[in-house]
Amino acid sequence: MSENLKTGVYLCGGCGIGEAIDLDGLEKVAADEFKIPLCKRHDHLCGEEGLKTITGDIENGGVDKAVIAACSPRVMSDRFSLDGVQVVRANLREQVVWCHPANDEDTQMLAADQLRMAITQADRITLPEPWKEGGFSETLLVVGGGLAGMTAANEAAKAGSKVILIERSDSLGGMARISSKVLAETPPYRGLRDSPVPALIGTVEKEPSITVMTDCTVAKTSGMPGKFEVELLKGGAVSKETVGAIIVATGWRPYDASKLGHLGYGASPDVVTGVELDEMLATAPLARKSDGKPPKTVAFIQCAGSRDPEHLAYCSTVCCGASIRQALQLLESDPQIMVYVIYQELRTPGLAEEHYRAAQEAGVIFVKGEVKSVDAELMVTIEDAFLGEETPISGLDMVVLATGMVPNSTNVDQPAIELDEEKLTPLKADIDPMAPIAVAGYIGEGDAAEAPSSPPPDTPEPALPEGGPVLNLQYRQGPHLPILADGFSDSHYICFPYETRRTGIYTCGPVRRPMDLSETALDATGAALKAIQAIRNVKEGRALHPRSGDLSFPKIGLDPCTKCRRCTVECPFGAIDENEEDFPVINPTRCRRCGTCMGACPVRTISFDNYSVEMLTSMAKAVEIPDEFEEKPRILILACQNDAYPALDMAGAARHQYSANVRIIPVRCLGSVSVLCASDALATGYDGIILMGCKSGDDYQCHFVKGSALAEDRISNIGETLESMMLEKERVVTMNVSISDSASVGKMIDDYVEIIDGIGLNPFKDF
Repeated sequence: MSENLKTGVYLCGGCGIGEAIDLDGLEKVAADEFKIPLCKRHDHLCGEEGLKTITGDIENGGVDKAVIAACSPRVMSDRFSLDGVQVVRANLREQVVWCHPANDEDTQMLAADQLRMAITQADRITLPEPWKEGGFSETLLVVGGGLAGMTAANEAAKAGSKVILIERSDSLGGMARISSKVLAETPPYRGLRDSPVPALIGTVEKEPSITVMTDCTVAKTSGMPGKFEVELLKGGAVSKETVGAIIVATGWRPYDASKLGHLGYGASPDVVTGVELDEMLATAPLARKSDGKPPKTVAFIQCAGSRDPEHLAYCSTVCCGASIRQALQLLESDPQIMVYVIYQELRTPGLAEEHYRAAQEAGVIFVKGEVKSVDAELMVTIEDAFLGEETPISGLDMVVLATGMVPNSTNVDQPAIELDEEKLTPLKADIDPMAPIAVAGYIGEGDAAEAPSSPPPDTPEPALPEGGPVLNLQYRQGPHLPILADGFSDSHYICFPYETRRTGIYTCGPVRRPMDLSETALDATGAALKAIQAIRNVKEGRALHPRSGDLSFPKIGLDPCTKCRRCTVECPFGAIDENEEDFPVINPTRCRRCGTCMGACPVRTISFDNYSVEMLTSMAKAVEIPDEFEEKPRILILACQNDAYPALDMAGAARHQYSANVRIIPVRCLGSVSVLCASDALATGYDGIILMGCKSGDDYQCHFVKGSALAEDRISNIGETLESMMLEKERVVTMNVSISDSASVGKMIDDYVEIIDGIGLNPFKDF
């Protein structure tokens, strides 16, 4: 231990800990091995008396780092959050006594190693100093003046924020303005109501805290949360604004019906889209385009181009409700109109179910089947699902195509910006990125690894739709917001709703996913609150979701830096740029504190005050490794704090037992794990290493987007290096573990222990 550190160790005996392990033995670990003079025990550290034991030592100036060996760091975090003191938690409850036999030799060894790792962690970290350089703006920029944008602006204004609301067209309202009626959202949840959009437009335009700018687009966006520098283009003139956060609410447009010739669009003027019908209904009385006569028989065709790989692969979810609303509008205007709704699957969740029943009672005829064709005479041929044969519907006066929602993730009527490929495209690595492992891990601690001359290939992003960028970001990763499949912005439904991969920039409404008016309003409110929260957090130097409140941020030692650009390429959030000398530059408030840059750096020159490669490797080395004669393997698990670690905790809470030969170190994200951690652990004598993280792929669950994928990519290259050292490639593996896998994670561990037992102990164990 460093002499200037004042570390106190506190052992809890509650929740069965004291009955299952020998706390006297743990006291000896702290006092004899680490020479810590202050080690106290209490039956309930989380209770008032237990907390006073800790806080009393702190107030007396005896402790500035507290190692609390008790329950998981995921629980009682509010109780053990001590101002001005670095707290480290050793998980004796969920991952020792609750999942292993009581008073067992292996359980005791595990508990001792947990304490060793925690004390070592405390010795390798310092209390973070937050980054709070002034000049933060509290103004929100909302891009898009439809229902989502207006709601976000209005809710933010009601919360006390100043807002700049810009809209590309010459008026507010967007697509929502077209519909004159909406489905009722109040009891008895039937019938139609006037659209709330006109009233909302009036409210927004009168609100003094909201500056409305129509005929306006974003020419350029740079900076970071709290300090976004935005150039707005209006009428050929550019104005500059500094804003704290940005909400993108650019909405949707209907799928291009000209591509639906097989459904009759273009063959007859009386084949119209749902959006066109709303425009016609707004100018009552309704009349056919062909002859100006009122239609008497109308057929709605659902999923017009939707759920079709050749057009829109997804379901827009709201089309069924929209067609039912329009059918009710037709019947309100003329009860004698005959209305058909032809559907494959009808989706009317929640309140929409009542409107579906109301439409049935009003006489709307619902026909289940797939439309095969619509001719110029409005003959609709369907494959009837109940009759099992093709059936024609003739005598129609109008056919309405329920086309899906396409997100406005780009400015489609503006040309795409040509990218500087030299700057933005990652270079392909020309040497094995795993080559430094043997040098750094097995030759000597002080030997420097030769860094690769270029970064590895980046994970390919989905192709963007045609059009110019909405924000024109001045980021190394390009001007667009990243998107998921089908053009929707990447705002993961599990891990970070509203949030994009560009910190401080939020999306809401149908640009994020298809949604109706009520969902859009709720979504916009959520985005507004997230944006306000972001501004307040960055002013205090706190990280945003998912490490909300974290005061640490990455620091780069430029002397060892080789300018390899791995950190800038692999950062999932565009938080790292490069200066004129090609050195990496951190944008602290963009950073989500995942540590991916740390894991990417081949020379270990990126670290946090309270998290580093050196901390992880030291914790792993602190474990007591039995020699080969004891035949007790040691397997290191580097577990993601967001999914894998909670799953392990939940396994313990359910009393699921698994091998006591594993030693678990929580990591912020698997993306933060350097391959050098694996090499150092093997050199220490570990027999196997598991990188346990979130699910990767198109439906990823990684809170930091691609941490698991990066770890898998790094480890996939380790096989040849291990074989060259006469080590089996199975000694280092990755596992995808969801937070819901608590019932199976123990078996996954035990199965891997069996594999290691079959392979045999690490031959480096005694070196």
